[in-house]
Amino acid sequence: MESIRTLYKIGRGPSSSHTMGPEAACLAALKRYQGAEKFEVTLFGSLAMTGSGHGTDRIIKETLSPIPCTIIFDKTTETLRHPNTMVIEAFGKDGSLGALKVYSIGGGSIEIEGEDAVPSEAEIYPLRTFSEIAEECKSRNIRLWEYVYEKEGDTLFSYLAEVWDTMKAAIKEGLSKSGTLPGGLGTARKAQTLFQKRHIDESAQTKENRLVSAYAFAVSEQNAAGGTIVTAPTCGSCGVLPSVLKYMQDVRRFNDEDIVKALATAGLIGNIIRTNASISGAECGCQAEIGSACSMAAAALAELFEMGLDQIEYAAEVAMEHHLGLTCDPICGLVQIPCIERNAVAAMRAINAVSLSNFLSDSRKITFDLIVKTMYNTGCDLPLGYRETSGGGLAKYYPEEAANKSAH
Repeated sequence: MESIRTLYKIGRGPSSSHTMGPEAACLAALKRYQGAEKFEVTLFGSLAMTGSGHGTDRIIKETLSPIPCTIIFDKTTETLRHPNTMVIEAFGKDGSLGALKVYSIGGGSIEIEGEDAVPSEAEIYPLRTFSEIAEECKSRNIRLWEYVYEKEGDTLFSYLAEVWDTMKAAIKEGLSKSGTLPGGLGTARKAQTLFQKRHIDESAQTKENRLVSAYAFAVSEQNAAGGTIVTAPTCGSCGVLPSVLKYMQDVRRFNDEDIVKALATAGLIGNIIRTNASISGAECGCQAEIGSACSMAAAALAELFEMGLDQIEYAAEVAMEHHLGLTCDPICGLVQIPCIERNAVAAMRAINAVSLSNFLSDSRKITFDLIVKTMYNTGCDLPLGYRETSGGGLAKYYPEEAANKSAH
């Protein structure tokens, strides 16, 4: 497996696979074809179906600028190796200089056809499954975060500290904003309102839900507005992990070092999912994004509370299991509805998963590796309309309902 540094990417939203990935692809093309005088970029699959809403065309033109670029949205080709496929062809004075076929595989990562997806030197984790890693940790009496630090080296701490600072900054900035998100859908920012009502005389559980939701909304709204966030594991699911960690730091007074250790454990969980399944909504639906984020958050919280390996595994498994089949159907291709609310719901579900694991891990029947395998197969079985194409679900019916309301 690769470094978890490649899972936690610091960048601008709204979509890791539709903006960060294409940006990386264009940078690769610029490096490859330095004499290019023009580019032609063809988007396929989910990139073509939801690229306009996600800002794919905008980021491509910005990245390739000042070299002129023509963008083609191919919405008819169906036989694709990956649903996020793009071809970048470079032209010089005498014609074509060549072309790159690139797959945006989720979380801002890309693969270029004809090249090794991950160079062997980048594979720093020899073990690929949770069961293998847990067995080694148990035999050596070390925690998951310690295993991560062994493989990643001393510089990981400073990188994860930067990740945590960026997450907190996204929460702070998101809470300071009001108004409407860009994109034309008219989605109002709600994080500030949720946060301002935190002092209302309510039950402790309601206050927890309100504050966690405020933090999740804050980060997700920043992402939707093109602000700086951390993929955890994607842009569309970036609000889950920071919201629960920030809440627990506020309430339980965990220090930043504790949080960074929890981020290491969460990153390992996300890495296992990415390696053995997918974190791409276009490939496996929203279960691969929000479900993965919820598993990461649950594992992080269990690590914060110094729970045992079996309890951490159970928390991560429960978190994913109850997102199985979750579709990716963003309205108008924007990372707003239902994406933002889902971050808040998943954050609260992560807390609940940890509560369950504290009492029930000794009776569990399903392993984390099994749920990862199940998620991937479930995602592959989802109809195309429910895998980030805006062709089914809410994305299909919302415009019809909105039109009917305006007519009356």
